[in-house]
Amino acid sequence: MLKRLSLLAAALFISTALHAEPVTGGRANVVIQPEPPSLMVGLVQNGPTQMVAGNIYEGLLRYDTDLKPMPQLATSWEVSEDGLTYTFHLHENVKWHDGEPFTAADVVFSADVFLRETHPRLRASLEHVEEISAPDDHTVVFKLKQPFGPFIGIFEVGTMPMIPKHIYEGTDFANNPANNTPIGTGPFKFAEWEKGSHILLTKNEDYYEEGKPYLDEIYWHVIPDAASRAVAYETGVVDVLPGGSIENFDVQRIAGMENTCITDKGWEYFGPHSWMWLNNREGPTSDVRFRKAVMYAMDREFARDALWNGLGKIANSPVSSSTRFHTDDVTEYAYDPDKARALLEEMGYDGAPVRLLPLPYGETWQRWAEAVKQNLDEVGIEVEIVATDVAGWNQKLAEWDYDIAFTYLYQYGDPALGVARTYVSTNIAKGSQWNNVEGYVNEDVDALFDQAAVAVTPEERQELYTKVQQVLTDEVPVAWLLELGFPTIYRCNVKDLVTTAIGVNDGFKDAYIEK
Repeated sequence: MLKRLSLLAAALFISTALHAEPVTGGRANVVIQPEPPSLMVGLVQNGPTQMVAGNIYEGLLRYDTDLKPMPQLATSWEVSEDGLTYTFHLHENVKWHDGEPFTAADVVFSADVFLRETHPRLRASLEHVEEISAPDDHTVVFKLKQPFGPFIGIFEVGTMPMIPKHIYEGTDFANNPANNTPIGTGPFKFAEWEKGSHILLTKNEDYYEEGKPYLDEIYWHVIPDAASRAVAYETGVVDVLPGGSIENFDVQRIAGMENTCITDKGWEYFGPHSWMWLNNREGPTSDVRFRKAVMYAMDREFARDALWNGLGKIANSPVSSSTRFHTDDVTEYAYDPDKARALLEEMGYDGAPVRLLPLPYGETWQRWAEAVKQNLDEVGIEVEIVATDVAGWNQKLAEWDYDIAFTYLYQYGDPALGVARTYVSTNIAKGSQWNNVEGYVNEDVDALFDQAAVAVTPEERQELYTKVQQVLTDEVPVAWLLELGFPTIYRCNVKDLVTTAIGVNDGFKDAYIEK
């Protein structure tokens, strides 16, 4: 109840703040964890990079918390009746941070040249695009090969960031010196980065939206230890703790402090979905009965309530309930150790041990791995926890060197953008921990995902995605855990911080500090 009340209070607070008169000036002190490997979001798309760089770079659109598109660099757009032509009209008088004009040529270069080479997730969506053209300096036209339902959802800053053509054209993108001093069109400019200490962004005085941004600076604090991040908030060093900044067991205590607000808004576009990879290629996990046994053996309600403090929801499907085309009409796996034991006996499981990789993102994830180990031990599955650091976890997953491994991925509002990649057989390739790592192969599933991506009407897409969710929950290629809740904690006098479906990642354009 406390959690619900605090979230309701936060929602009311945000709603009220949206109608308040903004105040200019001030610095927002924010935690960033872990430290980004780069701020060039066209090259690196991990969470910390998107969080900081989303305030330096921009996309053509933003999305509200219902995933409806809103203007950003594009002021308006039209879609042809046949769903094949998308025309965007751009803001005029937009400048890059170095003073050069932003034009439609930058959009064509970004989407058709730079990001096709550097951005794997966007590249898959651009396979549906036949041509990108610029009839004039402020108009861009995307012509598709066939209708692609989620196309209007790919224009946010992390998915299709605008890259300055005049800096990158004809260069080695990965080794361009500008990667160290990123230049965008966004409300804040890169100022300095002291590795291991902080990243400083300063106000873009020439920003094209009159009066914005309101803040003078964003100071991102790099604080490796979760307990120290909590102390930094308690002592007033930082004002904003983005989702995942502190351990879950500290959330309620910190949220109860004076002048502290909390919201779980701002993650709708990402739909963070957690599961355990189950190696479908070999060992006990290659048997569907073993995989079902794992589902029945896990007490996911305990994980949600005890480890995540009631935040998030139990995942009953590969598609999150906040993602388009989710269905509840699927096989359910309630906590039932007896069913798990019966399945293991049916398959003739001989007690062969399995290796379990926790996600090395802090104590909560370690505790979760230990809870799952206990659940599996109780039904007769011997588990060896293999501890790794982030680099080691990345390597083992990318090389398929695991039996069971924790992860979570973003869904980007549509199954074609963030779900299919985990299950289609065409996306099996060593070297990535974000594709079909489990090695699941089902031609019917491949066909359903392909058909649903290009189906014209929402009704057709829903029918196809319902079928694919039903097949997947019957075959359990991975062990779904929770739709994660990542609350943002902040001083209540920091206003309008979370106003879109990506929250803090593009929120500082609107944010201000009430005096």
